[in-house]
Amino acid sequence: MNLSEISLKRPVLAIVCSIIILIFGAIGFTRLGVREYPAIDPAVVNVRTSYTGANAEIIEQQITEPLEKAVNGVQGVRNITSSSAQGSSNITVEFNLEVDLERAANDVREKVSQALNTLPQDIDAPPIVAKADSDSDPIIFCQIQSQTKSLLDLTNFAENVIQERIQTIEGVSGINVFGRRYSMRLWIDPAKLAAYKLTIPDIRAALDRENIELPGGKVRGNTTEMTVKAYGKLTTEEEFNNLIVKEEASRIIRFKDLGSAELGPENEESMSRKNNVPSVNIGVVAQPGANQIAIADEVYKRLDEIKKDMPADILLEVGFDRTIFVRHAVEEVKETLLIAVGLVVIIIFLFFREWSIALRPLIDIPVSLIGAFFIMYLAGFSINVLTMLSLVLATGLVVDDGIVVTENIYKKMEEGMDKYKAAKEGSKEIYFAVIATSITLAVVFLPIIFLEGFVGRLFREFGIVVAGAVLISAFVSLTLTPVLNIYLTSSHKGHSWFYRKTEPFFVGLENGYRNTLRSFMKVRWLAIVLVLACVGLILFIGKDLPSELAPLEDRGRLRASILAPEG
Repeated sequence: MNLSEISLKRPVLAIVCSIIILIFGAIGFTRLGVREYPAIDPAVVNVRTSYTGANAEIIEQQITEPLEKAVNGVQGVRNITSSSAQGSSNITVEFNLEVDLERAANDVREKVSQALNTLPQDIDAPPIVAKADSDSDPIIFCQIQSQTKSLLDLTNFAENVIQERIQTIEGVSGINVFGRRYSMRLWIDPAKLAAYKLTIPDIRAALDRENIELPGGKVRGNTTEMTVKAYGKLTTEEEFNNLIVKEEASRIIRFKDLGSAELGPENEESMSRKNNVPSVNIGVVAQPGANQIAIADEVYKRLDEIKKDMPADILLEVGFDRTIFVRHAVEEVKETLLIAVGLVVIIIFLFFREWSIALRPLIDIPVSLIGAFFIMYLAGFSINVLTMLSLVLATGLVVDDGIVVTENIYKKMEEGMDKYKAAKEGSKEIYFAVIATSITLAVVFLPIIFLEGFVGRLFREFGIVVAGAVLISAFVSLTLTPVLNIYLTSSHKGHSWFYRKTEPFFVGLENGYRNTLRSFMKVRWLAIVLVLACVGLILFIGKDLPSELAPLEDRGRLRASILAPEG
């Protein structure tokens, strides 16, 4: 007894199995992330080091080169790029596609730790090793501007108001604020410094000595216990100006004798502008695998709420939204999917000329395609352009099995069999043919899994989703389709007016094909010639066609980078 016979004897079982596939597919769909393309970026690790006061040449010789030599010995490194600038070193290590990001970061971190003794002892902090991937790039950039407030005030507003409201959105990994932060800037007069016979390290030593908070311990009484807090941190300009740098027998040298302290921005060398007005940028970073479109929708909703309570002199706008391209791409594929389903229904109606049969794919196709979402969830995939395209392709493949089963059952009914017997005999005749066809189609796409390199990683999700949808469709065609033919098909008692009018055309089409096939079988050797001619034509035309990974598209953006000499 095969699957079809079991389903015909127990139709409720067949229907419940399809419902279970739909439920699991719907659950998987709700938990899938949405992005433009599959996550195929290689493992990338950044090593950043700060050395305040050092010029680019010293950074290159004493920090960048030793660290490059250290990380160059890590297994699986594809290339290393570095940049040395005033006070900072940045090294980017890119690994091969098959290297795991966590392992790569740990290996780089170990090599950097071993190279610490070769670096200057007075660097600001040990080198920072950070993982980098495409998911760490912001998906939305917001900009705030004001004609009356400074960038320091705008940055403070962004961190205390906007960041606090947006970072609680589900799926948000973090909020990056690109602005100006408050810092105490110490301006030193070299002439006064020389007159007092002091150096910059003397001032740094005084800061380390005086600008510090130490545990104060506790004070206990008979019935009380109080914690003592030593307020040693300097916070105001006056406190920094009164900082004692050096104390001699006859005098005390304070910082105001050498220069002045000023509360200002931490970095004055960079600025963001929009329409020639200074602005503060806020980047929203999504978690890996999160639904970027859902996050973007919630961000817009939160921003509208923030604007209602925002001061009138502050302008808040979305400067760049990467999810627009994701949204458009996914929507276009959805439209293509609906068109494909509609064409399938129309074509089936034109050949069977019965709406009860033509509308049946509207039941078969959703079960197979929705079930594919659960396979995507189990495999850790996302909803992207390629997985959606795989569903478009699968639309034509998954309906094949159902058409074959339905056509054979319909033929039996035309011969006079009752619905149940026609469904049993028709599905039994082509049972193994359907299985063989489905396995063959799945095997055609499964080898994509074993492709190496960037292209292999890119199309892996495509192949698995198509193969999974085809296998699900085989199960549905052998279980649900025979049952539907019993309950949704009326007894064959004659043909409709449309059937009678179009039947001569199909009879002529069948006779023409039969006569052509008979004539061709007399010159069978011509088939080999035609195949060789087609292959030759493909090679001749294909060798001159340009090749690229993906077609170019205009996204309406222009990015320019300018590198100027130092100074």
